[in-house]
Amino acid sequence: MTIAPEGRRMLRVEARNSETPIEDKPAWIKAKAHIGPEYTSLKSLVRKQELHTVCEEAGCPNIFECWEDREATFLIGGEQCTRRCDFCQIDTGKPADFDADEPRRVAASVSEMGLRYSTITGVARDDLEDGGAWLYAETVRQIHNLDYSDGSGTGVELLIPDFNAEPDQLAEVFSSRPEVLAHNVETVPRIFKRIRPAFRYERSLSVITQARDAGLITKSNLMLGMGETNDEIIATLRDLHEAGCDLITINQYLRPSPRHHPVTRWVKPADFVMLRDAAEEIGFSGVMSGPLVRSSYRAGRLWATAMRHRGQQIPAHLSHLDKHTPAKQEAQAVVDTFGPGEEVDLTAEQ
Repeated sequence: MTIAPEGRRMLRVEARNSETPIEDKPAWIKAKAHIGPEYTSLKSLVRKQELHTVCEEAGCPNIFECWEDREATFLIGGEQCTRRCDFCQIDTGKPADFDADEPRRVAASVSEMGLRYSTITGVARDDLEDGGAWLYAETVRQIHNLDYSDGSGTGVELLIPDFNAEPDQLAEVFSSRPEVLAHNVETVPRIFKRIRPAFRYERSLSVITQARDAGLITKSNLMLGMGETNDEIIATLRDLHEAGCDLITINQYLRPSPRHHPVTRWVKPADFVMLRDAAEEIGFSGVMSGPLVRSSYRAGRLWATAMRHRGQQIPAHLSHLDKHTPAKQEAQAVVDTFGPGEEVDLTAEQ
């Protein structure tokens, strides 16, 4: 019997994945640390207050850039998910006890960190009667209710599971009115069931459509390097836009451990530029594409882009987000640094 690091028996798919060694990364898969004053201040505060963010605990390569902008991501609902996706670092297991005080504590962390924009994500909680809908919604409400002395506020991007596309559960989530409602499709229809067996492609699209119909700015993410082709990615971009998706992030899949799905290709930087251009031509309000872009990367900036695209005024308390700042992981910046690159096909080695 093969044992996973958590002490549980390894799933058959995990054992099969483990037969493929972790792949060597190309030169462009790296983030150069730039430690600025805001990052240093935030790092000190997080240590002092013993706060927890996904940024640190997941080892996100963009933490230096995002924290310099006072943006951070929090995970709610516990550390065990009731579903398993073949790319995801979060483990599957018995969920944590329901914690009704968690939204207040997350909001307190947002306040103590002085964040300008926060992303809230979480695990699927199929064990709960409402799928965790109240927990997600209440966290947004608590953050929106923070009172800052200078009159500013914190924008919230809410990244949700699909809640089985249940209208009542989604209505509860949508009622909290996050600045952005995100649901990540992650991959293309042909391999979707293999990569995300507990989700359904059409169901995920319907979540985005319901969010759009509720008047929310919507967002999704696509990861490259799990067996798809660029043509399939472009077709999926069209599906997402037709479903009502406003914002899209596109990035390279990085394998969290040998138990996870092997990387099938390292997509060259020039292809991320091409896919960005394709997404913009399709009609997305905002696009962020690059190997190390993550779904929450420069999230406040993308929201402001969508607001301008809609011709809507950005509220005064969030006006700090309406400014152009450099995005070091954006595709063109990566090409400028490393050149267009050459795609590395890893399937022959697997």
